[in-house]
Parts: sequence; C-alpha cells; structure tokens
Amino acid sequence: TAILKGPEDKVNLTCSHTVSSYDTILWYQQSAQNTALKLIGYVRYTSPMVEDSFKGRFDVSGDAAANKMAYLHFPKVTEAEDSAVYFCAASEAQCFTIPSLLYKNPL
Repeated sequence: TAILKGPEDKVNLTCSHTVSSYDTILWYQQSAQNTALKLIGYVRYTSPMVEDSFKGRFDVSGDAAANKMAYLHFPKVTEAEDSAVYFCAASEAQCFTIPSLLYKNPL
C-alpha cells in the first residue's frame, strides 16, 4: 500500500499476525538512499522499544502477544528519508546472553 503524505503530516501504520506463539512485532525501514533494512523498533508483548537513531521521530505501540497487533506512528513527517518502504515482521522473542562477551579479558 502506498501512502502519500506531506511535511508535518501524521502517519500511522498497522501490522498484525495470526501465529499464536509469536510475541514480538518488529518494524523496519528501507530508504531509497540506503537499501539495507534498518530496525526502527519493536513491541515485545506490550513493551515498546525504539532504536536510538529513530527516537523522537517514530513511536511504536501495541500488543504483539494477545491482540497480535502493533503500530508504527510518525508524529510528523520531517525528513526526506522518511519517504521509504516500511516492513513489519513477527517472531518469537529469543533472549540469551553470551557470557564471554560480558567480561573483558585482561591482556
């Protein structure tokens, strides 16, 4: 779906899924200038997280586990790179720690 908005306009995108075990919805941006997918943020259960480079420009919200929905909000379109393709993805959250990365080994 294409959405045409002007400067200062608000934009709200919605994403949903139907996989019962998925509890996380992630939002990505792919701009014309840089075709790599950039993680904007995600909702795990009902807890939102926005990457530092997108804070202040985007908000995420929703309930990825019970309602299976998440939202990406642009309070206002302000930058040329906001003109981009936006993707959402759903998954099971997997959290783990690699102990060897937690400590610096003295030389």
